[in-house]
Amino acid sequence: MTHPIVNSLREIVSDRDVITDPDILNTYRRDAAALCESHLPIAAVLPTTEEQVRAIVDCARAHRVPIVPQGALTGLAGAANAIDGSIVLNTRRMNKVVEVDPRNRVAVVEPGVTNRELRLAAAEHGLTYRPDPSSWESSTIGGNIATNAGGLCCVKYGVTNRFVRGLRVVLPDGRAAALGRRTVKGVAGLNLTDLFVGSEGTLGIITQATLELDVVSSTPMTMAATFVDAAAAGRAVSDVRGAGITPSLFELIDRTVLRAINDHAHMGLDESAGALLIAQSDNGRTATADLQAIAEICERNGAFDVVVAEDSAESEQIVAARRLAYPALEKLGATLVDDVCVPISELAAMIEAVGQIAESRGLTIGVVGHAGDGNLHPTVIVDPNDDDSLAAAHAAFDEIAMAALAMGGTITGEHGVGMLKASLLEAELDPVAADLHIRIKDLLDPEHLMNPGKMFRAMQLALPTR
Repeated sequence: MTHPIVNSLREIVSDRDVITDPDILNTYRRDAAALCESHLPIAAVLPTTEEQVRAIVDCARAHRVPIVPQGALTGLAGAANAIDGSIVLNTRRMNKVVEVDPRNRVAVVEPGVTNRELRLAAAEHGLTYRPDPSSWESSTIGGNIATNAGGLCCVKYGVTNRFVRGLRVVLPDGRAAALGRRTVKGVAGLNLTDLFVGSEGTLGIITQATLELDVVSSTPMTMAATFVDAAAAGRAVSDVRGAGITPSLFELIDRTVLRAINDHAHMGLDESAGALLIAQSDNGRTATADLQAIAEICERNGAFDVVVAEDSAESEQIVAARRLAYPALEKLGATLVDDVCVPISELAAMIEAVGQIAESRGLTIGVVGHAGDGNLHPTVIVDPNDDDSLAAAHAAFDEIAMAALAMGGTITGEHGVGMLKASLLEAELDPVAADLHIRIKDLLDPEHLMNPGKMFRAMQLALPTR
């Protein structure tokens, strides 16, 4: 039997923009986070304007049906997973680059524009957009903002919120709010823009973003250093950052991941290595000196093979190996991707802790990450058909997060909380801060219809009754 909301949605958008066919609807069921609960939604609706988004929100509220906002579904925390009895509102068809203003170095875009499309539009004016998530070719700007996405180059340039100047957001009550501004500076009022960056669709739906652009840097030089073990590589990273050197990219790949990449893409990486560090500098005239200083520090920490790429093609090949980490690991089995960040001084200790957890649980855990800012992605390989394997993997996943907290870190550096870590957020937050989360949610979304069950466990307990 068709839910009454479906006919109401078809009055807002065209028939083709309301999807109810179960086979097609299944593609809107979840994001890229494996082993995370999801349900077939009542319908997927694909608006093309802010006015339609407002009308859909009003419609859902009238029917008391939860809304799950979605973009390209590249997220890794289950934040875009459909819950039982929900509709999903997918913004991919809101994909206009509204404006690129080279004089003020800003772009105004709709949420369905991909990171790649924005970069191409900026490049026409000699500019670039800095955030660089691994899924940059397909992930949408709306999703990047909703999760405050990071990426390979954030060690120097920062994560998404550093580049968000303003937003238009449709609130759970159907009103549209303009937040922030397009100026470089501005401190009038509370920073409501940052409140919505990283809110994972729990407070509203982004319909437009004003983003800061940057000038294009010099072509980066790239270096790779091979270590006996990953902890030694972690100590090298800590020493490099302690010396005041800021690479434009600083990535770590451990032995498990190196071997997986070789098996997947036959790239000829040294499988005897315990870890590979990849560093780039885009500082132009000083890039050579930067890499030389990094190389010397790596060698002092036991690196036995340090190579500087001879040209841009070799440089791109080295970085391409890093971007292949996740598809390569998926060949080993189902993956449970963790995402912790620790103070850089604790990086080696965190890597050692992951190794100890893997050994104690009898698991394979590959470690890859943005080492330059202390952000690691320990990836647990699991047999989804084996209950013992699943139990061990989830236990290890939680242990890794708690180890990071014990070192003064965080349970998520860039993937977000979503459904995957909703039970862990309270362990990180101060009790008063946790209470503020709930109060803000209750204030903006008193019926808890906007992406319920995500981010905070107490929000899961208040799902609307239907």
